[in-house]
Amino acid sequence: MASYAIGVDFGSLSGRAVLVDTKTGEEIASSVYDYPHGVMDVKLPDGTPLGVDWALQYPKDYLDVFSNAIPDLLEKTGVDPAEVIGIGIDFTACTVLPVKADGTPICFLPDYESHPNAYVKLWKHHAAQKYATKLNETAEKMGEKFLQRYGGKISSEWMIPKLWQILEEDEAVYDEMDYFLEGADWIVWQLTGQQTRNSCTAGYKAIWHKREGYPSEEFFKALNPKLEHVVEEKLNCPVTPLGSKAGELSKKGAVLTGLCPGTAVAVGNVDAHVCVPAVGIDGPGKMLAIMGTSTCHILMGEEEKIVPGMCGVVEDGVLPGYFGYEAGQSCVGDHFAWFVEQCLPASYEREAAERGLDVHQLLTEKASALKVGESGLVALDWWNGNRSCLVDVDLTGMMVGMTLQTKPEEMYRALIEATAYGTRKIIETFRENGVPVEEFYASGGISQKNPMAMQIYADVIQMPVKIAGSAQGPALGAAIFGAVAAGKEKGGYDSVFEAARVMGKLKDVIYYPNEENSRVYDKLYQEYSILHDYFGRGENDVMKRLKEIKKSVK
Repeated sequence: MASYAIGVDFGSLSGRAVLVDTKTGEEIASSVYDYPHGVMDVKLPDGTPLGVDWALQYPKDYLDVFSNAIPDLLEKTGVDPAEVIGIGIDFTACTVLPVKADGTPICFLPDYESHPNAYVKLWKHHAAQKYATKLNETAEKMGEKFLQRYGGKISSEWMIPKLWQILEEDEAVYDEMDYFLEGADWIVWQLTGQQTRNSCTAGYKAIWHKREGYPSEEFFKALNPKLEHVVEEKLNCPVTPLGSKAGELSKKGAVLTGLCPGTAVAVGNVDAHVCVPAVGIDGPGKMLAIMGTSTCHILMGEEEKIVPGMCGVVEDGVLPGYFGYEAGQSCVGDHFAWFVEQCLPASYEREAAERGLDVHQLLTEKASALKVGESGLVALDWWNGNRSCLVDVDLTGMMVGMTLQTKPEEMYRALIEATAYGTRKIIETFRENGVPVEEFYASGGISQKNPMAMQIYADVIQMPVKIAGSAQGPALGAAIFGAVAAGKEKGGYDSVFEAARVMGKLKDVIYYPNEENSRVYDKLYQEYSILHDYFGRGENDVMKRLKEIKKSVK
């Protein structure tokens, strides 16, 4: 009898469901459902205006993904729901919402439809920055050890600053909620009728540690006296390791999805981290870069090490039994899109149109013809701040070596090279602090679409670059965890390691370093490193001073 698993990837604008054959890893079909409310960053559905840096979502949109995308998969393929043995989900994170004891979102209550803090706070909701800043200052004063595990700073994107914002700005919502939890955990609750909290989001986004738990009551009290018992009052649910079964589809979940009651449901996961088994990674020393608008670097180790500038280290945070490390670059695809949108001459747009090319394709073609170092340019990849290893959102972009002869393709290539230098900086920092990086894998849109960029990465980091075999890495990874939740007896797997070896996949193409190019890139990387430390480590804070001048005259 055939057996299938479904993976559902909840992104920023849509949810994508993929039906996967558990015996081969073949993706049979996929279905996308766009969120009707999208990202709410201007106003609520009732017209209530939002402030600067708000990014909210409406939780019913997530339920609608299940009720539309999964039935569509079954209809397109003719697969019997009884043949679907497991379902797994992944989410952008930290995406969080306040709910009642039965899981009802506070924003569903008529009295709170006009309260922005009652809605889902999307990962890129940055209006909690002042609370993150205060949290970091308090943690430093109190000598809290947990800061070291997060590169020295807790982000405004994470759970506690967002929860604190609710208390300070709308205490009625804070009092009304019984739980504050990740969208990944809420959606699993809606499927199973049982609340779980996954070790990935708890560890990376909620300052939870497998051995030490959450920060102390004394720390939370120092933030606000009403937060003293916040863990007991708002976060009170055991944390479950990845690779575990959260429960089974309830009758409600079965009606919602069109699947059978009793279908296994995996513990929730994060979109980047869930990609690891999707490329077949099953152990330490193998770094995966999920490359899109930004890049997230995931790596596993056998010990907990403190690595400057990392986004976090979490036991069981990626695969059970290992310490999962995360680092990142804030601006990668966004970098290249900015250049095309703001700096490209009209003549290049005309040429691309005449030749039937996308402008990125045209620029890549022209940039590919350049020799390494030919442009005389070096750029810093900080157009959206630096996530790793400096952890400083106030840093900005830079390009050195421009002349009146500089061409657009040279600038475009320099920006790609800058992101490769940033990745090399992350790799070297891990190695210098006792975390081996022996292999390199790439997933995400850039890895699939731009061979030139992948060759540049191989030449700069001086390691072969292996490419994900699926364009739907997160959804495939979620399906793998769904197969593990079902277990071997039902046609799945008893461990995520076994499932990854069978269902994970890579493309046949591998990008190997070109020794001649690497020798030149070594010289360019040294120049990048000098600029990186000069502008990023306090010797010259001109970028920050310019930002202050900009604010003062606006």
